[in-house]
Amino acid sequence: MRRVRFAPSPTGPLHIGGLRTALFNYFFTKNSGGSFILRIEDTDKKREVKGADKHIRESLSWCGIEPDESPWKKGLYGPYKQSERNEIYKSKILKLIKMGRAYYAFDSEDELSNLRNEHEKNGQTFVYNWRNRMKLKNSLSLDKEAVSELLEKGARHVVRFLSPSEGSVQTIDIIRGRSSIDCRILDDKILMKADGTPTYHFANVVDDHLMKITHVIRGEEWLPSLALHFLLYDAFEWQKPKFAHLPLILNPNGKGKLSKRSGEKGGFPVIPIEWGGPNGLKGFKENGFTPSGLINYLSTLGWTPEENVEILSLDELTKMFQLENVVSAGANFDLEKMKWYNHKHIQRQEDAVLAEEVKLLCKDAKEIRTEDLEAAVSLVKERANTTTDLWGLMSYLFYSPREYGEKDLKKIKKDGLDRICSKIISLAKERTETSGFLEALKQWGDENGFGAGQIMMTARVVLVGNLSGVDLQNIVSFIGLKDVQQRVECFIKKNI
Repeated sequence: MRRVRFAPSPTGPLHIGGLRTALFNYFFTKNSGGSFILRIEDTDKKREVKGADKHIRESLSWCGIEPDESPWKKGLYGPYKQSERNEIYKSKILKLIKMGRAYYAFDSEDELSNLRNEHEKNGQTFVYNWRNRMKLKNSLSLDKEAVSELLEKGARHVVRFLSPSEGSVQTIDIIRGRSSIDCRILDDKILMKADGTPTYHFANVVDDHLMKITHVIRGEEWLPSLALHFLLYDAFEWQKPKFAHLPLILNPNGKGKLSKRSGEKGGFPVIPIEWGGPNGLKGFKENGFTPSGLINYLSTLGWTPEENVEILSLDELTKMFQLENVVSAGANFDLEKMKWYNHKHIQRQEDAVLAEEVKLLCKDAKEIRTEDLEAAVSLVKERANTTTDLWGLMSYLFYSPREYGEKDLKKIKKDGLDRICSKIISLAKERTETSGFLEALKQWGDENGFGAGQIMMTARVVLVGNLSGVDLQNIVSFIGLKDVQQRVECFIKKNI
C-alpha cells in the first residue's frame, strides 16, 4: 500500500507551493487507497513561528485534504512532530557511529570560519570531506582516549556523515530520471547539531523509513540532497522509497520562485487562508477564491489532466492523477488563469453555499433574508470571478442607487427623460404583475417617438445607478413594482 507524507516546517504560513506538494501527494496515494501522512518538521526551533502548524492544518482542511495520520490524528508510527522524536534520532545516530558511517566533529565555529576565509582568499571553497577530514578535529583524526575524554567533558560537537571518497552515487527520480553524482565532491554533512537536535537530512530519512513511507514526493529544492539521502539509506541498509521532485511554481514573469514579495507586488495572495501572525496576510479564501477553484488551478502547475478536460473536482483530479506525467519544467503562476478556473467553479457551486459566503464577506449582506440572497446569487454568479465579486454584482438588487454614473447619466439626459420617468412610475402604479412590464414600456416608447435603446438605458440607469447589471426584466421582477416606483421618484428628485 502506498504511504506518502507531506512534511512542512512551521516557519510561517503555508505557501501555495507547499499546498501543491501536499495536493500531489494526496492525489497520488488516494487514487490507490493509500495513506496520506502529515508530519511537522519542527527541529529548527530558532526559525519556528508560533501558530504556523495550526495554519498548515487549517489550510489543508479548507481544501478538503484530511490526513490519515498527523499530530492531531494519531497513527501507528508517531509521534508526528519531529521535536517529539529526539530519542529515536539519538539511538539511530549512535548506531550509525558504531557502524563507522558517521563521526564526532569537535571543530569550533571560529575554526571553521577561519578555514572558509582562507580558502576564499585563494579562490577556493572549503568543503569538509575526505580531502581534509583527517587534518581536522574529529573522532577520525583523534585517538579513542582523546575522543572519550572530550565527550565525557561535554565538549561542544556535531555528528557528521562519513561520505565516500571515491565512486559515485546513482540516483533515480520518477520525474527526472537517473543521475550520477561523483562522491569526491560531496561534503560530510552534519547529521546531528551541537544542541543535540537532528538536521533535516538525518531526521527526514529516519522518519520516512520508520513511518514506512513508500514514495517521497517533494519540491525541486530538495533535489541536491538526494545523493546524501541515498547514501544514508545505504548506510543503514534500509530499502529506499521512490522519489519524485516536483517543479517549481515560478513568478508570473517566469523569473524565480513564486514568493510573498512577488504576490505583494502583483496584488495577489500566495497563501491559502488568512495568516494572523506577525504582519498578517490575507489568503486566497479571503480574496474570494473557492477551495475547489484553487485546487483545480494548482493541479495544472506541472501536470495536465486528460485532453479537453479542465474543470475538475478534488475527487475527479484524484482519480485521474498520474505522477509519471508530471513535468520537470517550472510553471509560471498566472492570476488571470486562476480567476478563470475560479469563475468556472463558482458556476458549479450551489446558490445556498455562495449566499453564506457572501454573508461572511460582506456586513450589509448579513441583514438580508437568506432566500432573497440565494435568489440574487443565482442571477449574478455567472458574472463573478471570485466570491468577493458577488456582492458588488448584486447589491443594487437590495438597495436603491446612492449615486449615478456620470458618463451613463449623460447618455440618458435627453429630451423626454422626464416623460419616460413619469411613464415608468405610472406603469408601476397601475400594474399588478412585473411580467410584461418592459414590453409595455417599450410599446409606449414606440408610440411616443422614443427608441427601445433610449427606453432601456434610461430604465437601467434609474434602477441600478449605471448601465451594468443583469437582464433588466429580471431586475424589475426581483425588486418589485413598488421599489421600481420609489427608485424612479428618488432619481427625479436628484437629477431632474
